[in-house]
Amino acid sequence: MNGRLIAHLLSVLVLVLGFSMLLPVLVSVWYGEVCVRSLLLAAVLTGGLGLAMRAASGRPADRYLSHRDGVAIVTGGWMLAGLVATLPYLLTGVIPDFTDAYFECVSGFTTTGSSIFGTVEGLPKGVLFWRSLTQWFGGMGIIVLSIAILPFLGIGGMQLYKAETPSPVVDKLTPRISDTAKVLWKVYVLLTLVQIILLLFGGMSLFDAVCHAFTTMPTGGFSTKNASIAAYDSLYIEIVVTVFMILAGMNFALHYRLLRGDFRSVRKDPEIRVYLLIFGVLTFLVAANLYGRTYPSAPEALRYASFQVASILTTTGFATADFEQWPAFSQIVLLLCMFLGSMAGSTGGGIKTLRLLLLAKHAYLEVVRVIHPHAMTIVKLGPTPVSQSVLRSVWGFFILFMGIYVLATLIMSALGVDFMTAVSSVATCLGNVGPGLGAVGPTEHYGGLPVAGKWVLIACMLLGRLEIYTVLVFLMPRFWKD
Repeated sequence: MNGRLIAHLLSVLVLVLGFSMLLPVLVSVWYGEVCVRSLLLAAVLTGGLGLAMRAASGRPADRYLSHRDGVAIVTGGWMLAGLVATLPYLLTGVIPDFTDAYFECVSGFTTTGSSIFGTVEGLPKGVLFWRSLTQWFGGMGIIVLSIAILPFLGIGGMQLYKAETPSPVVDKLTPRISDTAKVLWKVYVLLTLVQIILLLFGGMSLFDAVCHAFTTMPTGGFSTKNASIAAYDSLYIEIVVTVFMILAGMNFALHYRLLRGDFRSVRKDPEIRVYLLIFGVLTFLVAANLYGRTYPSAPEALRYASFQVASILTTTGFATADFEQWPAFSQIVLLLCMFLGSMAGSTGGGIKTLRLLLLAKHAYLEVVRVIHPHAMTIVKLGPTPVSQSVLRSVWGFFILFMGIYVLATLIMSALGVDFMTAVSSVATCLGNVGPGLGAVGPTEHYGGLPVAGKWVLIACMLLGRLEIYTVLVFLMPRFWKD
């Protein structure tokens, strides 16, 4: 393992975070807030740490980046990013406790959206902006951002890309991986800007529009309002946010193809058809369950059902209603959505539609083999055969995901957390969703959980964001042996 090269690249990450902390400083200056000095000190300290790491690592002679190096940089990068990002919270005194500050930062960078804040409307604008910015950076991946600048350092980035996006199918849009990263970021920035403009037309302030766009596109869910999107009570804003949540839950490679006018390949993509079908069916079921019970009219039931299903299915976590007051059937559907997640290659979390599709196809073929034991059967994704190695990876991920879910839920229960809170808090953190049920519902927060429980959920958020394999490999003793 190339330790000097790993430290060198992590120093770049810390420097990027240090420079990005200047943006909340400017926001605080604009609003005349007293926390300007604290935010500036956080930026200086972070930048100083980055420079110290860079000086200590020197100029690595060996610029080859192995797969193990990539795993170490990605996993270590996420942990380190969460650590340095606590400074704006700690130095301003907004979050005086380190565990709470780290929980909020990891929730931001992993785009989970679970928060320890009981109220956010009294927080300084600079801190709120930093809170949203952590999700925007985390959405496409801080490491993917680094891939775009690796050519300037003379280092290849394929190993980082594989570790950052361990989906069943890695879709390179361009021959060079650094160009792929740039393409993804351009699409990401473009969609963010479009959403900001549309939200401004809906009457949002510029600050709120920027913060909500910064947390919609990464499917994060942090809001500047205690009541989330419900605070605006605007059908137009809900429609805009719903549309962009659905877009953010799509594979960004499809956005790139749509912008190039390649509608045919998008239309024939099997995953997007299943993704939209799941959204449509679950929205219909929830709306039908709410109609006449919670909402008197069908359009009103459809309005709230479509927003909430989109929010939880894409793992964004915004709310327009307290769905804990909904019928049990609707709550169970939303709990199911926490596991399902969005498309592979999106900013969303969960198991992902592509994996579910492959699992369903494989299970169906196993039934067919029982009926016709000598039949030649193979799993296909569209016209493309799926290799056994991919299927093994998918089944392995599914087993690990459910195993970690059960283990973490048992630990939360052992810590004294009630059943519904334990079940939903682990589901929402492992799936990077945000709000759950019970004590962590859409009108509640995570601040009252035991300290040990918060660290369990921090681990779940990191495992979910890096899709389990990367973190588990990083923690295995064999990984550190030469």
